[in-house]
Amino acid sequence: MSEVAIKRALLSVSDKSGLVELGRDLAARGVELISTGGTAKALRDAGLEVRDISEVTDFPEMMDGRVKTLHPKVHGGLLAVRDNAEHAAAMEEHAIGAIDLVVVNLYPFEATVAKGAERDEIIENIDIGGPSMVRSAAKNHAFVTIVTDPADYETLAGELEERGGATSMEFRKAMAAKAFAATAAYDSMISQWFGFADQGKLFPDFLAVNGRAPAELRYGENPHQKAALYLPVGPHGSGIAQAEQLQGKELSYNNYNDADAALELCAEFAGGAPAVVIVKHANPCGVAQRGSLLEAWEEALACDSVSAFGGIVAVNTELDGATAEAIAKIFTEVVIAPAVSGEARGVFAKKKNLRILVTGELPDPRRGGLAVKPITGGLLVQSRDNGALTESDLKVVTKREPTDQELKDCLFAWTVARHVKSNAIVYAKDGATAGIGAGQMNRRDSSRIAAMKAAEAAETYGWTEPRTRGSAVASDAFFPFADGLLAAAEAGASAIIQPGGSIRDDEVIAAADEAGLAMVFTGMRHFRH
Repeated sequence: MSEVAIKRALLSVSDKSGLVELGRDLAARGVELISTGGTAKALRDAGLEVRDISEVTDFPEMMDGRVKTLHPKVHGGLLAVRDNAEHAAAMEEHAIGAIDLVVVNLYPFEATVAKGAERDEIIENIDIGGPSMVRSAAKNHAFVTIVTDPADYETLAGELEERGGATSMEFRKAMAAKAFAATAAYDSMISQWFGFADQGKLFPDFLAVNGRAPAELRYGENPHQKAALYLPVGPHGSGIAQAEQLQGKELSYNNYNDADAALELCAEFAGGAPAVVIVKHANPCGVAQRGSLLEAWEEALACDSVSAFGGIVAVNTELDGATAEAIAKIFTEVVIAPAVSGEARGVFAKKKNLRILVTGELPDPRRGGLAVKPITGGLLVQSRDNGALTESDLKVVTKREPTDQELKDCLFAWTVARHVKSNAIVYAKDGATAGIGAGQMNRRDSSRIAAMKAAEAAETYGWTEPRTRGSAVASDAFFPFADGLLAAAEAGASAIIQPGGSIRDDEVIAAADEAGLAMVFTGMRHFRH
């Protein structure tokens, strides 16, 4: 069946935005309006004639509204196949009237959980009749139009106007698909709440992964791939996906990925001294904290000015004009900040393609949650790497104890290393990275690459020696052999921070002692594959 005239509509909505306007449009077309509870009251208050659902079912609403639409006269009117003789006969025998349009959105379960409601209130906001009507109407979309999103009311009105009070099969199919997605997401939220919050399971028996309102991106990681951004359904934190973009081209898949990496590392310094993070291909290539944002930028850039070209910059405090002027001197893809001053906005306005993202409050780096990675034939799921260390957690394992400054540099290097792809080596000195080695198949090569970058920086800036001299070096996992540690010693590192736990720890500790290094164990590793 192609076009279906809308003669009878059932409206029952939690979100009443646009309801009255829709009701008036339907009434003007001679559509009979059937409704329930608060929806019926809102329509009547607007002067519209509405028939209560209890008049249709010949059965009163009861049990605090829990039972009102779960009735054959409702679902028969929704599910009947109109051109099936047996269905038509059953409708006539039982006085079931056809329902051509259903406008339903569901109890605010997500909002109820988000506001911290008690368990009983949360349970009461699990909609039963609503999803049942939505699914019945969507299944029978050959004859019934289902609308679940107030954003589609205007589209519905346009459809009715264009088709003389009828809807097309194409429109009904699109709305049915959206309706099933809505009920799937709704049930997903409920199942997640029962599993995670109510029962306290880390890994529920069924893991529902969903998102809404995809924004299709220009392409994926490479031009031949397609990509989209989905926003999570249910309570969630804010991050790059929720940031306000002030200017610049649309973000690409790689931009989102790299910007997320920059924001996650920058969040480690929330509330602290001004910090700048520069990321390239999801790896930090320069990080620094200083008394001013401009100084932090200069120190972060000095770590690896070659890799910073075309990178992502994130800062932990309001971006000022002077720092914006400095950033604008090199090609940068994206700049991320909790806030951007008017002066800085003026500076960046001259760079039309530069994307500026304002995040507001930085995300909590210690928040919980799950990380999901698809593999062939399944999903790998783990808790987020939100482990944290303080100075008191460190165990000195060498004869020489680290100085106070070396301890500070160790912790700074460790903070950065947890955000570097494994195998990761990070040299740091006086609150700034001196060299970063990432993603190598062995730790020795990561140590050497980081030292090489530090040597290049010294040559570029005319320093008398690389900043790895007298630095602290962090390794994201233990040194399986002494060679990686010795490479760090050759670069001039004076202190080491690493997890420990290798069967050759004694050999590595002995090498550190022989080199006169101070070394601390964390007991925690931070692989990032």
